[in-house]
Amino acid sequence: MGSIFIQNSRAVSDTAVPDLFIDNYMPQANGEFVKIYLYLLRSLHQPEGEISLSSLADVFSCTEKDIMRALRYWEKNGLLRLSLEGKDLTGIEFLPVRDGREHPEPKPATAGSSGRLPRLSAGRVQELQKNNEDIRQLLFLAEQYLGRTLSSTDVNRILYFYDGLHFPMDLIEYLIEYCVSKGSTSLHYIEKVGLQWHQEGISSVAEAKARTSVWNKNYFSILKAFGIRSRNPIPAETEYMNRWLKEYGFTMDLITEACTRTITQTGQPSFQYAEGILSSWKRAKVCTLEDVRRLDTEHRNSQKPLSPARPARTQTASRFNNFHQREYDYRQLEKQLFEKQLAD
Repeated sequence: MGSIFIQNSRAVSDTAVPDLFIDNYMPQANGEFVKIYLYLLRSLHQPEGEISLSSLADVFSCTEKDIMRALRYWEKNGLLRLSLEGKDLTGIEFLPVRDGREHPEPKPATAGSSGRLPRLSAGRVQELQKNNEDIRQLLFLAEQYLGRTLSSTDVNRILYFYDGLHFPMDLIEYLIEYCVSKGSTSLHYIEKVGLQWHQEGISSVAEAKARTSVWNKNYFSILKAFGIRSRNPIPAETEYMNRWLKEYGFTMDLITEACTRTITQTGQPSFQYAEGILSSWKRAKVCTLEDVRRLDTEHRNSQKPLSPARPARTQTASRFNNFHQREYDYRQLEKQLFEKQLAD
């Protein structure tokens, strides 16, 4: 993979982040995508002005596909222009940050929010369905997958993927098929999954399949580390695993080690206990198993040495034996008692 030449079409002399980027683009974007964009801004001022996908992947401890997904996201939003030779990325051009976007994107679901996408107007829904055989076919397939007749609200929510998020028809169909295969026919769940794909820059069925394949493998690897087999993860478990893999950015060997320690300490699988271990490692900036061993050594060294053992007593005093022990001749006592009886 060759180097990538970064061209600057913006008049800046330092690594300045435009207010428009912070106001209009950053709140809706995936956090990893924001970090990659900011790092590229900084890279403009490197003397050679060249980087590579592999070097970016090393910096962010991710794959080159993850880097490309972020770049495509910013290209789609009009902030970058990518130059390709075949499948090889050869150039990245920064474009001026506009005041507002042509297709504003919904804010991602956050903890405590409904996570629902905006709705299309009734007129727009009718316009999309009118004389559009592809959309009618999509809605028919959705009814087959979900096993029910779609309500007007259902239709609105599905069409927003097409008109609001600009998903291709086959990607929407695969989204519904994937969620149903996971055991959920809830439009709310389908929305959450689709929004997550959108935030990750997924724009094709191939990318979605690659993403779900990797994540499913990781899910079941973690369940296996907990000794859980023959079932799918429940939503609460998936939330924990997503945090460990995506937010914390831990590798599978670190997560597996935390699962092993959880079983050793508690005797049972506990995602909450493992979360305590992994969150502490995140605060300690743990990146490898070697870092874990270093922390273990530091913890052992910080423990106070045990007090030297006291010499064992040959006989422990108590209220029952803290007096002078007398010795009796039981034969003599028996003889004396017999003589006394004869005298009487």
